[in-house]
Amino acid sequence: MKGNVLVGQSGGPTAVINSSLAGVFKAATELGYGKVYGMRHGIQGFLQGKYVDMAEQIRNDLDLELLKHTPSAFLGSCRYKLPEIDQDNAIFDRIFALLDELNIEVCIYIGGNDSMDTIRKLYDYGQKIGSTRKFVGCPKTIDNDLAITDHTPGFGSAAKYIATSTKEIICDAVAFANKKNVNIVEIMGRNAGWLTGAAALSKGDDCVGPDLIYLPELPFSIEGFVDEVKKLLETKDVVTAMVSEGIKTAEGKYVCEYASSSKTTDAFGHLQMSGTAAYLASVVQGQLGCKTRAIEFSTLQRAASHMASKVDVDEAFNAGSATVRAADKGISGVMVLIKRVNDNPYQSGNDVYDVHNIANAEKVVPRDWINEKGNGVTEQFINYVRPLIQGYDVPVMVNGVPRHLVLKEK
Repeated sequence: MKGNVLVGQSGGPTAVINSSLAGVFKAATELGYGKVYGMRHGIQGFLQGKYVDMAEQIRNDLDLELLKHTPSAFLGSCRYKLPEIDQDNAIFDRIFALLDELNIEVCIYIGGNDSMDTIRKLYDYGQKIGSTRKFVGCPKTIDNDLAITDHTPGFGSAAKYIATSTKEIICDAVAFANKKNVNIVEIMGRNAGWLTGAAALSKGDDCVGPDLIYLPELPFSIEGFVDEVKKLLETKDVVTAMVSEGIKTAEGKYVCEYASSSKTTDAFGHLQMSGTAAYLASVVQGQLGCKTRAIEFSTLQRAASHMASKVDVDEAFNAGSATVRAADKGISGVMVLIKRVNDNPYQSGNDVYDVHNIANAEKVVPRDWINEKGNGVTEQFINYVRPLIQGYDVPVMVNGVPRHLVLKEK
């Protein structure tokens, strides 16, 4: 008789992270595993003995469908860094004692770079003590910066939201084209500009698209940015610029640091970023004297499940399912990948790869996918992203708004 499955969610949520959770639950049920337990607030909550029985949360097919379209992390998330093995083995002993207590055969973690680091450490400690449990990572991040995989679940929906919202911002600004108007839009992306580049997909027969796009892969010049805006305003009334939150100067200083002296960091040492667009808007207004507006998408770009790409919802679900199926074949210490099989028509599949070669690695936008001037992206970038935003998976609507699944606590 098969044992039980444990699944957790970690890091910044996405519009489809719960679709992966639904895929895990459905596959584990179909493959005859015992119970499926969900960590409450990731590995941090699990260390405190917090978990739920997923069968008590998903009672029927409607609940499963609602879960797929529920934003944020249904089980709760965390940003918790496990120590290196031998630095604090008491933590690992506590985790493995809980795994024993719950008869866990398969442990799955849904997350990004830092979450894959957690899977790496759990797998390595299991190897050290001779555990036969399977540890498998399920990819998740709107940033699309996980190595090896073609792309990550969550990115396509965030890109769809960004492209759509950019169109709407430009449309709104054009209505006031009788006076000079500069919109500066800040998009998530610390070191990788995949999301910011996705704003280029707004361009089409009905939209001119953004005028400027700046990614963190290249050094950013504040003076050069103001000059670019000034030149554009000589021939047009409305300028729209998209900037990654993580753009930094040639000296290595994040632009957001000019806006605030705060050095707040998370458990992994990542600087908390905000204020890039607001700072640049103040500089442009001060130097050029034109009307400016700073727009920060913030959590909207990762929470907008109503704008989820159907491709993304389906791939997230399949990735969750693939984690259980990999473990069922005896595979451990890996992360599930999305493989692009074909572009026209778009098709993808799943594979697995050693998590040691993925954890803490980072995939950035290739230089030749950024234009020569460094203020836009190329057709190659657009052709890569466009298939991932296709389709609209209509959520269950009640009284005019989407219905979500709510976690039931005992």
